Amino acid sequence: MRPFVSAMTTFRKSLLAALKSFLRGRSFLQALFAFWISPRKLKDQHINGQTVKALRTIAEFLKEAEDLLLNPIEGDRLRAFSSDLKAQFRERLQSHPECMLPSFNHLLPTGKEVGQYLALDVGGSTLRVALVQLRGRETEERGCEIVRMISFKITPDIKKLEGMAFFDWMAMRIHEVIHKDGVVNTEEPIPMGLAWSFPVEQVSLGGGLLMGMGKGFLATNGLLGQDLGEILKLACQKRGLNVQLASIINDSTATLLSQAYTHAETRFGLILGTGTNIAVHLPVSALSRFKYGKRPKSWFDSASHVIVNTELGMFGHDILPMTRWDALLNASHSRPEFQPLEHFLSGYYLGEICRLAIIEAVETVGLLGGELPPSLVAPYSLDTELLSRIEADTSSTLEKALVAFTTAHPSPIPATPADISVIRTLASFISRRSAALLGAAVFSLWELRYETALEQACEDDEEKPPTEEDLTAPPHTKVAFTGSVIEHYPGYLAKCQNHITALVSGAEHPILAAGSIDLVPAVESSIIGAAVALGCALTEGQAA
Repeated sequence: MRPFVSAMTTFRKSLLAALKSFLRGRSFLQALFAFWISPRKLKDQHINGQTVKALRTIAEFLKEAEDLLLNPIEGDRLRAFSSDLKAQFRERLQSHPECMLPSFNHLLPTGKEVGQYLALDVGGSTLRVALVQLRGRETEERGCEIVRMISFKITPDIKKLEGMAFFDWMAMRIHEVIHKDGVVNTEEPIPMGLAWSFPVEQVSLGGGLLMGMGKGFLATNGLLGQDLGEILKLACQKRGLNVQLASIINDSTATLLSQAYTHAETRFGLILGTGTNIAVHLPVSALSRFKYGKRPKSWFDSASHVIVNTELGMFGHDILPMTRWDALLNASHSRPEFQPLEHFLSGYYLGEICRLAIIEAVETVGLLGGELPPSLVAPYSLDTELLSRIEADTSSTLEKALVAFTTAHPSPIPATPADISVIRTLASFISRRSAALLGAAVFSLWELRYETALEQACEDDEEKPPTEEDLTAPPHTKVAFTGSVIEHYPGYLAKCQNHITALVSGAEHPILAAGSIDLVPAVESSIIGAAVALGCALTEGQAA
């Protein structure tokens, strides 16, 4: 009797599947025919070595997705992840050559740095040259203001400029800005602050040896290992400009400094867009001397803290809550172990994780009529920006989301509002997981910072500069942030802040539990941060 009951159950499910296809515009006979010639619809699916049950409902699929993506970030599990991540942070403060990298910036702005500064921001697609006015933290006017800024597109042709030709192009753009209306007196050396979004081996506050830029740039051809400051100085001399590169910083350090000028409690700079990173102000003693390379004794004599480039995306090995979709992403990645946390957090990967989940839902539960839009076959074809637009549509009809999806990914079987609702739900699971894990990373670095400050304070070393922080008072810390995901993805910032607040309130150390972490936006962080870094460098030089 049982085989008969089982057969009838299978037939009923088959009939329901056929009716669903009929409602999507396919004929009843077509649906039945497709059912009989597609045995994969009857069998379990084997995806990445794991068995996925066939003939599930979409509701069952979503329930499993929720369990896989969200259960690992609930309650104590997120706190446990934070602790594991902190252990990795501690380990790599001592030895790893590619992350937890100390900069030469050891001073945070006092807010008393004033004047007009020339700042440059060189990114993958744009050069920006600006004059920035710093008026001081206590002023009634705006503490910092971009007086003039011109953006120059770095086109594919400019990327192909080899060696000095690229820096000559930069010098022309600098000349164009600072000679306008005679704003800067070019008879005296003009100090510059530079936010440089490419690898550089920094050898001093304003000195760095060029490394490969990647991203299609040929500027380092014939110049690898040469000093970036001297190269820019030579290029500008050809234009009659006497410049001096006084500070070089990366984008996360720029984000930290840009807000530290106006908010004295800022100790972190967070980037979350296509990629992710965090800069943190840590005690010098938190890192091994090996990490600092060859630095003069005078640097260590004057520095109690240092801004550290964490390269956050490189953490998370063996502690991340992997799903089969994460495993599929890694399986096709050229360097799956290089930046594991980046895959869970950044905008470059969130869309791809969702695409892989959609493919499974199409094949196993008939999402999108059981047919994947042709444009979604290619890896990384589902953009995170589209997911943000879908999540932004909170209407009952999901009309805007439906139009956005079908415009980007047309299909012979048109997507329905029900399909978009499923995709929106998947996207929300993935973005919520990202926000939680990022919150845990910020919290674990905050805990680590306090713990290493206590350890430094306990060291019996009279030669070391005393810390300026009161470690008996609860720390109320600002985290400056920038980046397309944390700024614009619907609800992301609030979710991340909520997770951070919950982790702080449950901190084991009572002083930390009474503290706070606030995420604050950093507007024009690269340019303003470069100007602030320059102001700090000039102030330190005058003090010396």
